[in-house]
Amino acid sequence: MFGLFSLFLLSLMAQQPDRKVIYTDKAPKPIGPYSQAILSGNTLYVAGQIAINPETGRMDTTDIETEIRRVLKNLGAVLEEAGMKYENIVKTTIYTTDLKYFKTINTLYGECFNSGFPARETVQVIALPAKARVEISAVAGK
Repeated sequence: MFGLFSLFLLSLMAQQPDRKVIYTDKAPKPIGPYSQAILSGNTLYVAGQIAINPETGRMDTTDIETEIRRVLKNLGAVLEEAGMKYENIVKTTIYTTDLKYFKTINTLYGECFNSGFPARETVQVIALPAKARVEISAVAGK
C-alpha cells in the first residue's frame, strides 16, 4: 500500500499548473538566470524591475524621479505583455537603498493606481543590482 501512496504523491508533485514565461522587448532583458515574469494559471509573478532602459541597456538614473518612473514603466510593460494592467497587481515589494526616497516613491507609485492599492512592503537594502536605487517586484491576478 505504501508503494501506491508514494506513486500518488509523486504524480501530484509532477503536476504543474499552466506555466508561461512572459517576455517583452519593452522591458529590460533579465541580467541573470530568471524570467521577466511567469504566468501560472491566472497569477502573474513579475521579477524585480530596475531602471534599465530597454532601448539602450543603460540605467536611467539622472535623478531619483527619473529612475522610479523607468522602474514603473518597465513593470507596466511586463504587465501589458501578460494582458494585465497596474490594477491587476495584488502585491508589490519595493526595495530601495535609502528610505529618504520613500515620499517620492509613494507619489509616483500612487499615480499608477486609481484605487484599491495593492498590498505592499517597502524595504531598505544595502545595495541593488546595477547600482539601482529602487527595485519593484509584483504579483498580479486576472
